[in-house]
Amino acid sequence: MRKEHSLIAVLLVFLAAIGLTATDQVPRRIVLNWYGDAATTAAVTWRTRTPATESAAQIQKAAPSPLTPADALVVNAVSMELDTGTGATVWTHSVRFSGLEPGTLYAYRVGCGEHWSDWNQFRTASADQRAFRFIFLGDLQNDLASQCGRVVRASVLQAPDALFMLHAGDLVSRSWRDDKWGEWFAAGEWIYRTIPQLMVPGNHEYRWTPIKKSSDLTPLWRPHFTLPENGPEGLNETAYTLDVQGMRLVCLNPNTAVREQAAWLDRVLREKRSTPWTVLLMHHPIYSTGRDRDNRELREQLLPVIDAHGVDLVLQGHDHTYGRTFRLRGGQRVRSNRGGTVYVVSVAGPKQYPLNPMYRSIMARMAADRQLYQVIRVEKNRLRFDAWTADGALFDSFELKK
Repeated sequence: MRKEHSLIAVLLVFLAAIGLTATDQVPRRIVLNWYGDAATTAAVTWRTRTPATESAAQIQKAAPSPLTPADALVVNAVSMELDTGTGATVWTHSVRFSGLEPGTLYAYRVGCGEHWSDWNQFRTASADQRAFRFIFLGDLQNDLASQCGRVVRASVLQAPDALFMLHAGDLVSRSWRDDKWGEWFAAGEWIYRTIPQLMVPGNHEYRWTPIKKSSDLTPLWRPHFTLPENGPEGLNETAYTLDVQGMRLVCLNPNTAVREQAAWLDRVLREKRSTPWTVLLMHHPIYSTGRDRDNRELREQLLPVIDAHGVDLVLQGHDHTYGRTFRLRGGQRVRSNRGGTVYVVSVAGPKQYPLNPMYRSIMARMAADRQLYQVIRVEKNRLRFDAWTADGALFDSFELKK
């Protein structure tokens, strides 16, 4: 055996003896988010198994020539120790990029010392109104390791130019189990590192605490993501808003404080803005498509606001079926060619429910026992929605016009 190989072997034995390996500082669970202006900011979050002092991200404009770390801007990470609930701790790291140029392709990597991720690329949004596509996924939740990756991959193959991806909650089934989050990240692999991910929590990201008589958000939510903090007080990174190339996106968290969020939504939509399109993302549906389900409080609190401000599209999950309404106002079908809101419920994972006949009269399309993904194209005066099944068949589509 060569001398250097002998030294490496001795070092590895020593590290193993004290409970460490050379891979414990390798970045894992890397995810790209937006936390502010989609045209000039971005955020990346990751973890290591042991403390990785001086963790950072390196970022530079993408180029056709090989990337040189010396040319990159270094942004130091905010790091914290995290109890995973398994008796072991990990260290999470997050970096916020700012001052980026709109509509620009960037390359970044994260790590420290000798342990760095590969270079990943992403594009910032444009500062003006410009056509774009994004992907919407309902609940992944179950059998993440075996049945969800194909849907995530199929969506990106269908829309490789997607500017971002939306997740309507229930990302995992048991959100207090760290290994389930590991499966969620494995299902998205490199996709979550290169396309900004925006998500809201579902009921499976909450757990009832009898002593407190309240539901608490899993402690693994915020350490995994770096999302906007401009929502109602106490709902940081679970309810928020941002504008993207002529579309105002508002993400809601119906698991708690619905009345407060309705008032906040009203303020957000009253603001003077130049975004012609308004899209809401939330977990629980306004009009339930799953049998024996109904969310009356959401209709009482949110429908008056949605109707008053002419929200165009509401994207939802929770009911593990597919349902798309006609254009509605006040729960009634809008017969004209303009106005009204379309409500969509969809499911990306394999967990499926029977259909709810309660709202069939206002549904343009309903289906059960299908894993789906949605690709939505937004233009200045037109929004096109396409729902695809996991095997690549176009299942439903519609257009909205301004």
